[in-house]
This record gives sequence, structure tokens and C-alpha cells, in this order.
Amino acid sequence: MPADRTAALAVLALRVAYGAALIAAPERLARRWLGPDAARAPAQVPLRALGAREVVLHAGGLLAAGRGDSLRPWFAGSIAGDLTDIASTIAGRGELPKGAASATAVVAGASALLSLGLALRLPQPAAATAARRR
Repeated sequence: MPADRTAALAVLALRVAYGAALIAAPERLARRWLGPDAARAPAQVPLRALGAREVVLHAGGLLAAGRGDSLRPWFAGSIAGDLTDIASTIAGRGELPKGAASATAVVAGASALLSLGLALRLPQPAAATAARRR
């Protein structure tokens, strides 16, 4: 298997694992991001929803890979999610722990860039290439 495809599958699988962990233990994963409010149910509801987004989106990418479909749409969705995480965090930065917004921008920004790099390096499946030519 080509290294780019292996890397893409690893990123997708890690994002599924992250989402599952966020569903199972939202406070543990989000305390540095949201502070003590991460322990409260009103914060855990959207954190678990974020975890579900991660699981569904990236598991969809893994299923697409198994079918030989393009992973680019799945990485585009992942990038969009990362960018909305950054925008939402920056919008609420005044009430977040010190450094949370910049840390989120770095982590989610790096994730978005990694996803973009992988998406651009992955070859389009033959069926997708043929469909674009029509």
C-alpha cells in the first residue's frame, strides 16, 4: 500500500478513535480547551456531538477507502470541521482558559493542513477521474 494511502487511513482511524474518546470521556479530553465547564452537562452535550461528528465523518472515509472511492470529500468535511472548531473557539475565547484559543488554532489548524496535504497527494480513483471527464 502506498505511504500516502497508509497515512490517510491512519489519520482517519485516529480521528474515529478521538471521536469515540470524546463521547466516552468529554471532560477529560476538553478540560484544557473549555476549563472546568467541561465537567458540566451543558458542555458535555455538544462535546459528545462533536465526538459523534468525528466518528461518523471519519468512519465514512474509512468505508469509502474500503470501496476504493475518493477520500477527498471526506477530508474536505474533516477540514471544514476543523475550521469551524477554530472559528467557534476564537468567538468564545474571552471566557475560555488562557491559551485555549491559540492552542485550538494550532492543533485544529495543523489537523486541517495535514488533511489538506493528504487529500491533495492521494490519487483520484479511476471512476472519479472518468466521471469528471464526462
